[in-house]
Amino acid sequence: MATRRNPTARQVRLGTELRKLRDAAGLKATEAAALLGANSAQMSHIEFGIAGVSEERLRRLAAHYSCTDGELVEALVAMATDRTRGWWEEYRGLLPTPFLDLSELEHHATFRWDVDFLRVPGLLQTEEYAHGVFSHRVPELPQRELALRVEHRMKRRTIVERDQPIPYEAVVHEAALRIRVGDRTASRAQLARVLEYSEADHVTVRVIPFDLDGFTDAGSAMGYAGGAVSKLDTVVRDAPHGSALVDSEAQLGSFRTLFRRVEGASLEPERSRDFIHRLTKEL
Repeated sequence: MATRRNPTARQVRLGTELRKLRDAAGLKATEAAALLGANSAQMSHIEFGIAGVSEERLRRLAAHYSCTDGELVEALVAMATDRTRGWWEEYRGLLPTPFLDLSELEHHATFRWDVDFLRVPGLLQTEEYAHGVFSHRVPELPQRELALRVEHRMKRRTIVERDQPIPYEAVVHEAALRIRVGDRTASRAQLARVLEYSEADHVTVRVIPFDLDGFTDAGSAMGYAGGAVSKLDTVVRDAPHGSALVDSEAQLGSFRTLFRRVEGASLEPERSRDFIHRLTKEL
């Protein structure tokens, strides 16, 4: 059983889900390993994503774990047999691994949500805006890495620009739209980009205005990526070296609640577009 030196987040997630199924079945790793004719160390490698698992072995485990969720099993099989080498692979060794993991997550996502209070979400950013965001990082990035991060962020937009884009919804606070990352011209261009995307059928942009009474849900930026089934959804949190991916049930539930709250507090899409138009004229 070949092992991987650096498993991707997607590979680790597959192992994590298999471990959850085993735990739910009340079985020890040694018992699951025996079913596969393996030892406990090999089973641990599978559950930590260090080693892969074939479709036949995965289905055998799922049956032994009495998993009756057919959609989940099929989704796990798809993860186990996936051999995609996406555009993000060209950045391996050049950018921190979390950047690549986020790109792979988004590539396979069924939908994407973002909530941001101080910045325009990455998928809606212009190149100049992204450059400004990464330029203010402490400690300062070398010019080569700065350019790579901006380039990578621009390529992430493929999920909302490709022939079969995924549904994308962003809830953005007025503060994020007013804060100038760059000069007046760059700010106008950024607002124009947000408006451009908001006109697409698969993109929804909502604005939370300053004058909203009783709004207390402001916090750090958070994102959410839908999996093939809801159990495989992922929370995306901003981190200095790239987004951190969280899949605990509590975090998933908390973000779903947060998103519905801020969505309910925000302006409707058409009113949000009118609001952004007014901001653009003020610049």
